[in-house]
Formats: sequence, structure tokens, C-alpha cells
Amino acid sequence: MNVLLDLDGTLADSRPGILACFRHMLTELGHDPAAAGDLTWAVGPPMAVSVGKMLALYGDDRVDLGLATYRARYTTTGIYECAAFTGVTEMLTALTEAGHTLCLATSKRRDFAERVVEYLGFSPFIPRVYGALPGGGLDEKKDLLAEILRVEGYDQAATIMVGDRYHDIHAAQANTLRSIGVLWGYGGETELTEAGADLLVAAPAEVVGLV
Repeated sequence: MNVLLDLDGTLADSRPGILACFRHMLTELGHDPAAAGDLTWAVGPPMAVSVGKMLALYGDDRVDLGLATYRARYTTTGIYECAAFTGVTEMLTALTEAGHTLCLATSKRRDFAERVVEYLGFSPFIPRVYGALPGGGLDEKKDLLAEILRVEGYDQAATIMVGDRYHDIHAAQANTLRSIGVLWGYGGETELTEAGADLLVAAPAEVVGLV
């Protein structure tokens, strides 16, 4: 089986670093981060989408500046403010030993994703890393999955998407793939159920028996 894995909220608890970068961005652009409330909703979707929605709360349309400000902190500091979720390394080990092919499919920029995969020690298990392109391109998860299927030549019937947010599930559906929604991430059971996830799992070990 070809297993496409989301990164933020699925393999990595990257919320601390990402939220710190969002707060930094808002402060630098002259806004009070506290006024935005809990920003967990912004972790996972394409960054331009999250930044745009966040700035709209303040009536601010400076998305490009917001992205640049966010990334200035993320690339040096925030990228390392993350950790593997409990049980994920064991899950990757078991999937690899069972002969499955693992591929990262993230909305995060590909160059950033490669650094996180290496930092968390996932590289031996996930040699294929796909993400958004610097400067734009493959920002939509459905387009990213289509690109993976095209480049890798994966059979849709033998490929499954594992993620924690609705856009992971919708992207799988758009490419006629089955999906597994993980409940330890940032989306939650209601979001994943409403999105139409084929299966839900409460712990990484459960993924191994379902692919």
C-alpha cells in the first residue's frame, strides 16, 4: 500500500512553533494577537489561506507581508518548535517493516517540510517528501495529491491518505483515494466525520492495521 501522510497535526505536533510565528506576525503588523483568540484552526491549511483569514479579522489585507513576516521567524526558529506525536515513530517503523511505501503530502512548503522530516528523524521512513512549492504552486492539497499520483505512478486503489484536517479528506476524495482521519491532531472527530473520512483512528498504532 502507498501511504500518503500529512505532517502538521498528523506526524508532528508543530502547533507551538506555528502559533508563535502567527503571534509574531500579528504583532509586527501592528495587531493584538490576543484579539484573534485560539488560532489552532489556522494550523494545517495552506499558509496563505490561514494568514488571509487571520488578517481579515483585523480588516487587514496585507497577506504577502504577513506571509513574509511569518516565514522570517519560522525559517530560523519556529520550524524547530515541534515534536513527533507519541507513537508516530513506532507507527512509521511498523508500516515500513510491513512493506508499505510512505510518502509525505503536506501543505507546508516542501523545503520546510524536508527540514522538519530530517529534524524529527523521519527521513529513514519517508524518503519521498511533497509539499507546496516556494513562490507558489501545489498550494491546494488536491493538486498536490494529483501530482504525487502522477510522478510516483501510484495506483489509486492501492493508495490511502492519512491526515487530521478536512482538506486532507477532501483532497483524497478529489483524487478517488480512501482516507484515514487521525483524532490526535487539530481537526477533531466532528470535522473529520463531516468531511467524509473513510476511517477514524484515535492512536497511531491503529493506522498500521488499517492500510
